[in-house]
Amino acid sequence: MTHLVDSHAHLTAAAFDDDRPAVLQRARDAGVRHIIEIGYNHAVMARALALADAEPGFVSVALGFHPLDATTVQDGDLALLAGRLCTAPAAVAIGEIGLDYHHHPESAAVQARVFREQLALARELGLPVVIHSREAHADTLAILQRDGVPRGGVMHSFSGDLAYAEACVALGMLISFSGPLTFPRSHALHVAAAALPPASLLVETDAPYLAPQGRRGRRNEPAAVRVVAEHLARLRGVSVAEIAAATCANARRLFGDRLVLP
Repeated sequence: MTHLVDSHAHLTAAAFDDDRPAVLQRARDAGVRHIIEIGYNHAVMARALALADAEPGFVSVALGFHPLDATTVQDGDLALLAGRLCTAPAAVAIGEIGLDYHHHPESAAVQARVFREQLALARELGLPVVIHSREAHADTLAILQRDGVPRGGVMHSFSGDLAYAEACVALGMLISFSGPLTFPRSHALHVAAAALPPASLLVETDAPYLAPQGRRGRRNEPAAVRVVAEHLARLRGVSVAEIAAATCANARRLFGDRLVLP
């Protein structure tokens, strides 16, 4: 069986409280060899780190403040984040960070400030970033271009077009596709997924969110990253094995040696 990395999941979400061990086993059975778990505020960071400690070699973490939590970030919080990133062996990236104008456009200025502060921290610590950008592509790109991402990162659950993807790749970012890639009307995603170079690709689930076509509206889980990889392979006219090899290599290159992959 081909091996895969789920580059973005939320396994500490309450949706998994009743069957988390079974969800992890199904992921293994589906060929998932590593999962990047996201800790997006203080409470979730602690749970994400506990999960990684319980699943060494299978779960790593990205830690940061989600744009929808930007208004709650207080003095000293970035220092606490830096401490966690420096002391937790499972921490491989800062994220998810960025801009979200869908839910709270009125907090755009605060979101941008917290985003830029965390980009500065990523540069200081030499870590990649995991970027959340919803209905804010132009501003997200402008900040990334102005501030820089020397260690690169991931455009998580990519939702833009080919031009946006290419601009992000030019900055050293990888493009991670999730369940919406499988939706019949996601034409812009299909074009981007077919055209981008293999070295720029990742796959993810964003579980428990964004289940692929056929399971829309239901809980998603990391095992479904195989569905995303299969759809990506069809769009590109290549084998699933080629997609698996490319995305695993890209994840290892970005996140480092903690990703122990076959």
